[in-house]
Formats: sequence, C-alpha cells, structure tokens
Amino acid sequence: MDSRVAILSPSLGWALIAGFALLWLALGWWWGRKGASLDGFMLANRNVGLALGAATAVATWITSNTTMLAPQLALEMGVWGMLSYATASIGLLLFAPMAKRIRALMPQGYTSAEFVRLRFGKTAWVVFLIISLFYALTWLVSMGMAGGLLLEALAGIPYHLGMTVILAVCVGYTVVGGLHAVIGTDFIQSLIVLVGVVVVVIAVLARVDPQAVHAALLDSRPALLDVLFPAALMSVFNGLLFGLGEIFHSNVWWSRALAMREGVGQRAYALAGLIWLPVPILAGFLGLAAASLDVPIVRPDMVGPLLAAELLGSAGAVLVFVVVFASLASSIDSLLAATSDLVVHDVIHGLVLRGRSDLGHQRRHAAWAIVGLGVLTWLLCLPKVGTLATVLFFAGPLVGSTIWPILAGLYWRRANPRAATWGMIVGSLVGLGCYLFVGWYTGALVGTSVSLVVVAIGTKLAPREDFEWSALTDRDALAEPEAAP
Repeated sequence: MDSRVAILSPSLGWALIAGFALLWLALGWWWGRKGASLDGFMLANRNVGLALGAATAVATWITSNTTMLAPQLALEMGVWGMLSYATASIGLLLFAPMAKRIRALMPQGYTSAEFVRLRFGKTAWVVFLIISLFYALTWLVSMGMAGGLLLEALAGIPYHLGMTVILAVCVGYTVVGGLHAVIGTDFIQSLIVLVGVVVVVIAVLARVDPQAVHAALLDSRPALLDVLFPAALMSVFNGLLFGLGEIFHSNVWWSRALAMREGVGQRAYALAGLIWLPVPILAGFLGLAAASLDVPIVRPDMVGPLLAAELLGSAGAVLVFVVVFASLASSIDSLLAATSDLVVHDVIHGLVLRGRSDLGHQRRHAAWAIVGLGVLTWLLCLPKVGTLATVLFFAGPLVGSTIWPILAGLYWRRANPRAATWGMIVGSLVGLGCYLFVGWYTGALVGTSVSLVVVAIGTKLAPREDFEWSALTDRDALAEPEAAP
C-alpha cells in the first residue's frame, strides 16, 4: 500500500509519530530519575499505588492485538470470535487474588521465573524460562508487525520503516526510565485508548445502523451469527485459556504485582479487569460491521483501522492512528521492561554468572537487555510472516501449559516439581501439534488440558513433602540460584 491509497498523507503520519516520540521520551527521562537503583529501574521502588497500578494493567492488556485482532476475530469467527477475546478480562480478574499472594510470598522477589526456581527447582526453571522468553518474543513481534501495518495502511509509510521507528521510540524511553517510565506513560496511554475506542465506536454507530448490519450478515454470512459455529465456540475456550496462561505466567504481570505497594495488587487487577472487559467487544463490533459492508479489506488484521478510516475519513484515521499507537507503546514498553528482567536476573545473573554479579551490574545489564530485545524483535519482524492472530496464538499452547504449574506452585504445598516440569513440556508439545495440524484455535485449549492431567496425576502418584513457604522469602535463595530446592 502506498501514499496514494492510504487515508492520511505520509507527512501527517510522520508528524504524529514525531509528537508521540518527543512526548514519551521526555516523560521517560522525567520519571526515570527515580530509577537509579535496581529496584527503582525494575520494580519502581515497589511503591506503585492503586491508580497507576490499575492504569498500567489496563494499558498493557489493551494491546494492538485488542484494537486490531478483536475486529479480525469478529470478521472471521463472528459474534463468538468477538466475545472470545473479551474473555481475556477473566485473566486479570483471577490474577487479582494471585497478585496479593505473590506480593506476600515474595516481598523481595523480582521475576516469575525466580518463583518457579525456588518452588520447583532448576529443571522446571529452565523450561519455564524457555516458554516465557519465546512467548515474550511472539508478543513483541506481533506488536511490531501491527505498528508497521498500521502506518502502512493509514499513512502510506513503508512497513519496515514504520515498524523500525515505533520499536526505536519504545526502546528509547524504556531504557531511559525503566518501570517508572513504563507505568507513568501507561497511565496516559490508557486514558487515550479508552476515550479513543469509545469515540470511534460511537462515530461508527452514527454512520452504521446495527439492525442493518445484522440483516446484512444474515443474508451474506449467516455463520458469523450462528451460536453453534464449531470453530468459533472452540475459539472462546481457547482464547480464555490463552489469556489465563498469558497473565498467570508472564513476568509482565508478576513484576507489577511485586512493584505495587502491599495491599494494592488485588484491588488494582480487579479494577483493571472490569475496565478492560468492554474494550474488545467495542473494537470487535467494527469487524462485524465490516463483514456486512462493501469495504475492501487488504489484510484481516487491519479491518478495524480500515473500516474506521473508510467511514470517518481523515479525522477517523487520525483518531485510530493515535489509539493504536498508544496501545502499541503501552504494551511494547511493558514487555521490554519485564522481559529484560528475566534476561538479566534469571538468564545472565542466574544461569550464566550464577549470582556472581552485584545489583549495580544488573541495573546496567537491564538497560542493554532492553536494547538487545528491541533489535531482536526488529529482525524477527522484517519478514512480515502471517497475520497477527497466527503469530500470537502460536505461543498459546506453551503459555497454556504453565497455568496449572503456577497455580499448584502458589496454592498446593504438595505439588510435585517433576509433575510441574513435565506438565509444561508435554502440554506445550501436544498443544503445538494441535495448533499445526488442527487449527490455531485449539492450541491453548489442548495444551492447558494436557498440562492439568500431568500435574494432577503426577502429584497424586508422588506428592512431595509440604513445601515451606518461607523458602520464597529467603534472601540467600533469592540471590543464589544454586540454593534452589
């Protein structure tokens, strides 16, 4: 797509990008002054309050996938596809009590992988790290692709150039400010996204009659309204379990639970889940409307932005541009910060140096890790392979396989470490097989189910002695990987 087809001119697109870049970099520098220490850079000094805590959870979970993938699922799977993405709010709501427990069990902890090491041992730790890092890269790649596609579709900016600029901006202010900058900008970005999505949907409803949309779908694509559409029904359960796996295992959410003040995490995540719930439903309506209108769709994952731009003209295109750019930035920065924590604290400090580096070195390594992740994401985005759905849901079986090991580790004293390890391995492999040979909408569902069976049966046959929760607060164990049980 070139500038003759795009809704906005490239010059306006670049002006919007420049404005965002200057604002986020300035705010990153301002808030980053508080992040000189490792705790300040990685966990915002463990002092995040309710308003910022809820806002950063909402902004991080309103990714480009919410504003672009939800309409795609509605276009391809109908009403159930739209609702399947909305089930991701259940992950935030169920993580609320988990956040409280995580903060209580690991008041000095840093990462989700650190918990797995202390709870289940080194083998489970390594398996969990592989899954977490793979998932993080698929999420980063899906958002990098979304950014490039957005700029190409709306402003005629070449995909590779637009994708490069967006990643560079996010890396820049995250390196400068750490989690302080991420959470601060997330607060602003969450307001932009929430207001923008509501305005876009209201504007589209003013131009499109919902009854006409329903009638057109009944006439041309009745399967999209069929409550017994098999693939769509499976996508609901797959989406629900994928969302649970994403949140339960990802250091993006654990780092925020550890960064919030004591007593804040549960309320912040519960509030975030309620705020986030209607967003994919509103965005998904754009996909249903597009299915009933004669709107040319170049790529299914661009249906939302293209429909809004088609119906609302340049003003709608600018609004969509701002909303999706803010949702991209709020998720990319969060993932860069949380994944760099895993790379530094668990991979470099834990596996390579084995605790032989001080906190000052970890602080410096964290900044370089963010840059390295940005470069790796850029390289993986260059081929532009697949749609957002196919890229993102490839990690579904892996993250789904971590749900039961995490829950068992947090609440079941007798959970067997070997069962947890094999639950992640077998669940991932079987789920990936279903993803490849059955359909993307089965991977997380199968991976989660297989993992549950392995963890439950393995623990039933060989329960371990009651785990001492105090091991998770042992400062020596937190610092030295060899001390893992």
